[in-house]
Amino acid sequence: MEMTVQQVATNKIVYPESDGKPMADNTKQLESIVYLYDNLSALFADREDVFVAADLFWYPVEGHPEIRTAPDMMVVFGRPKGHRPSYKQWEEDGIAPQVVFEVLSPSNRPSDLIEKFLFYQQYGVEECYLYDPDRGILDGWIRKEGALHPIPNPDGWTSPRLGVRFTLEEGQLVAYRPDGERFLTYTELRRRVEEERHRATQAQQDAEQARRRAERLAQRLRELGIDPEEVAG
Repeated sequence: MEMTVQQVATNKIVYPESDGKPMADNTKQLESIVYLYDNLSALFADREDVFVAADLFWYPVEGHPEIRTAPDMMVVFGRPKGHRPSYKQWEEDGIAPQVVFEVLSPSNRPSDLIEKFLFYQQYGVEECYLYDPDRGILDGWIRKEGALHPIPNPDGWTSPRLGVRFTLEEGQLVAYRPDGERFLTYTELRRRVEEERHRATQAQQDAEQARRRAERLAQRLRELGIDPEEVAG
């Protein structure tokens, strides 16, 4: 994310909105980012004070566009939903993202990860999670006494901020909502919607068939000189 600080003729500082790089380097990384983004957005859909973003530049210090990073995923409590070209902390009541996620790709260098970790350490992140989909490894850190400390066993860990439990199932990151329901992928969600729609359609068809059978029976009773209402009574 190396970019030259730009200034317009009025000396107004420009905070770049993109570094020109893709959000993900491969489909495995993209699936994990989308999985977290979709489900966390859905989890906090009814909370107007929770902002969820993916691959968005975060600028913690006004006047210093060179001080920035773009978490793969971040969750900010205490800030309203809405579109933003970037997250400028001084325009957000000084609130730093409390929870960040990084999903590794083969192109990630150790030095890049160390730089990001130090950034999160310095600028107030409360929880940091690092997932490697290729190796099936999840690491996590939580802030205690002003510093980020490793979570001894992130597999099965419940985030204090999110209320979400993270597990590794056959090397795959799987998360569970506070009510115990598993996070669903987009494909699983579409399949569930289609199944519910099919069940609803089938129930309507069954009800229509039952109505027609009842009408035929009533007609047969009338042909025999029997009042269907009396039989029903």
